[in-house]
Amino acid sequence: MKVSIIIPFYNCAYIDQAIKSALSQTYKNIEIIVVNDGSTKHVEKIKPFLNQIKYLEKPNGGTGSALNLGIRHATGSYFAWLSSDDIYYPQKIEKQLQFMHTTGAMVSYTNYFVINELGKKISSPMGVYFHDNKQFLRILRRRCFINGCTVMMKMEIFKEFGLFDESLKFTQDYDYWLRIVPRYKFHYFSEPLIHYRMHVNMGTKKYKKEQRVEIQETIRRHKDAINHTLKMLYR
Repeated sequence: MKVSIIIPFYNCAYIDQAIKSALSQTYKNIEIIVVNDGSTKHVEKIKPFLNQIKYLEKPNGGTGSALNLGIRHATGSYFAWLSSDDIYYPQKIEKQLQFMHTTGAMVSYTNYFVINELGKKISSPMGVYFHDNKQFLRILRRRCFINGCTVMMKMEIFKEFGLFDESLKFTQDYDYWLRIVPRYKFHYFSEPLIHYRMHVNMGTKKYKKEQRVEIQETIRRHKDAINHTLKMLYR
């Protein structure tokens, strides 16, 4: 099964490290799609890899729009997302795909570590797991604890639910998880398989106020649907 790894890129100094980590996967039936979302900086860091990746360019429109363009050009059976400042472990795709085959999962997420600007690990494992799916839903309707770059998902889900909402600049992933969770269970793989980088230029630090507003709007958007799901499954 081919896995499409989509890397949205906007003025990120770490893009070469992200691409290298995707190219270093032990599972080789992959395609790497880098989507330049209107960048004006660090584009030269992509050039050494152009013969090994699919490279797309578009005007700036946000992460959701970059992911969607990548999905439209993808030929894989599975979707994986890698932020341009994060790093996959070499066995990320291989281990997660095997886990999904074993469990029959349509969508899964994994554990992860946090690293700093220099690539130094600065956290214990950060993944959040619930033994009880009822508790999973109750917490997810209040906050997003799923790191988007740990997610692997069958492409056919996009055919059923559509693509990411491009009007959302910070919560396009949270919105999507809330859209599909009434239909699909998120399976958790406990081994850390990515390094999530914290740095001063990341959007979650630069736009904290705007992000908080969008999170609350996203929660309100899906509140009734999640409550209905809980009622139907656990009445």
